[in-house]
Amino acid sequence: MGVSTSSPEKGISLVTVGFPPVNALPVRGWFELADAVRAAGRDPAVRCVVLAAEGRGFNAGVDIKEIQAEGNETLIGVNRGCAEAFAAVYECETPVVAAVHGFCLGGGIGLVGNADAIVASEDAVFGLPELDRGALGAATQLSRLVPPHLMRTLYYTSRTATAAELHTHGSVWRVVAREELGSAALELAREIAAKDGRLLRLAKAAINGIDPVDVRRSYRFEQGFTFEAALSGVGGRVRDTFGKGGAGSD
Repeated sequence: MGVSTSSPEKGISLVTVGFPPVNALPVRGWFELADAVRAAGRDPAVRCVVLAAEGRGFNAGVDIKEIQAEGNETLIGVNRGCAEAFAAVYECETPVVAAVHGFCLGGGIGLVGNADAIVASEDAVFGLPELDRGALGAATQLSRLVPPHLMRTLYYTSRTATAAELHTHGSVWRVVAREELGSAALELAREIAAKDGRLLRLAKAAINGIDPVDVRRSYRFEQGFTFEAALSGVGGRVRDTFGKGGAGSD
């Protein structure tokens, strides 16, 4: 259980997340992921990083039970950990390919929305159930995956979009059968890693430099409202309905 790094091929680093049963990451998990991605990007031999996950789905967001048990101190840690993990993907010195299967929810959107390319299996679904969890955030990254009005609709309703739907919007590079996901992600990573390593790093820095949105600042702005919801009590009230079929009310 945790975050592991391997080198399946020359020039490619595979960072794999495994926090059973659903890859809902605890505070330490977000920081471990950030450290692993940053370390891979700093390695001069690495030209592309593949971010993948084990188990039933790519990522189910934060560990709600950890927040419920430990309160605002854990919420602060989660906020910081997510911000660091998302930034590590975006700021990785080499391109990052996300290999997504199953559910990609909450914090998963923060990761893939900051990646350079996405390959997904046919069963992959993407969404932000934040309003059902007493939190806010990652609209910054969801807006990089779908058009503005669709982003708002998905956010307000907590609905999900399929990999095929995201493919039509151009944010998912390929949609493949579940058993082909690993090889498809490596195929794209291999094509990227065939380029000159120094030039790739310059390209990544250049592309980030022309982005119209500062994703770290934008996401941290959103997180301020998560903590405001917590301090007002509404965040905890809605979060306590998690898994019980209930919803918060005014």
